[in-house]
Amino acid sequence: MPNAKEIKSRIKSVKDTRKITNAMYLIASTKLQRAKGDLDRTRPFFEVVRDGIKRIFRTAADLESPYFYPPGVDGPLDGTYGCLVITADKGLAGAYNKNVLKETEKLLEQHPDTRLFVVGDYGRHFFQQRGFTFEPDFLYTAQSPTLDRARSISSKLLDLYDSGALSEIYLIYTDMKSSLSYEARSARLLPFHRASFSTAPGESGQPDQEPRFEFVPSIEAVLDREIYSYTAGFIYSALIDSFCAEQNARMMAMDAANRNAEKLLSELSLQYNRVRQAAITQEITEISSGARAQPRKEVGQV
Repeated sequence: MPNAKEIKSRIKSVKDTRKITNAMYLIASTKLQRAKGDLDRTRPFFEVVRDGIKRIFRTAADLESPYFYPPGVDGPLDGTYGCLVITADKGLAGAYNKNVLKETEKLLEQHPDTRLFVVGDYGRHFFQQRGFTFEPDFLYTAQSPTLDRARSISSKLLDLYDSGALSEIYLIYTDMKSSLSYEARSARLLPFHRASFSTAPGESGQPDQEPRFEFVPSIEAVLDREIYSYTAGFIYSALIDSFCAEQNARMMAMDAANRNAEKLLSELSLQYNRVRQAAITQEITEISSGARAQPRKEVGQV
């Protein structure tokens, strides 16, 4: 059984750890609120871009584009796939990283001819340790996502898609549904389905209800430019969503650690008090025994 000194040292260690986990909880909370604000401020712009693509298809329903499945085609395409995987730069976030990596492994099993583009140090270390091949020069951090970073990622992936090096591009990220739940998602980034940009029944903006637009230099060029903006927005939204889910998962993990620390401190304090009380009782017993023996000794000497 540990003595009082060892238990006291353990209590100090747990308290020091609790200070760290509590600080990490507060930092994650601040980052989460800031990221949500950034996403809310940029979302209206990309909604306008999406509406612009819808307007183009309302104007020219039979328009063909390499960024969309041809009419009547709805199956997987042959060729090399690209997969953008968004992980964190570090752990201590519950099952956040593991869920994303499991979803990635599923895709690799279904289509082994896939090039991995990994965001976050945690994901790169995971694939490196297990011998998976990923793009070594694709070194983007998961911390503090920015629109410039999303545009840079989008530009690299679109260049490979335009050159024919990639036939389909998938995006695996974490969707934070609420403050209490999040899940890893796999979404196809390119090519798009026309149905994704179809006008819903009852939605305003039918061709005979909106003014005619002139597209310069051509409607195909305008659509391609809109796709570039929309793809960057899609990636930015996924980066922010994943970052929010990471901070939320870290908050939950640190909160659980704080509760466990409180429980452990309560148990250690009780154990310390018992050991201390036992030591005091033993000292009192020894003093009492010595005091009782002292008179007998004096009587013997007389």
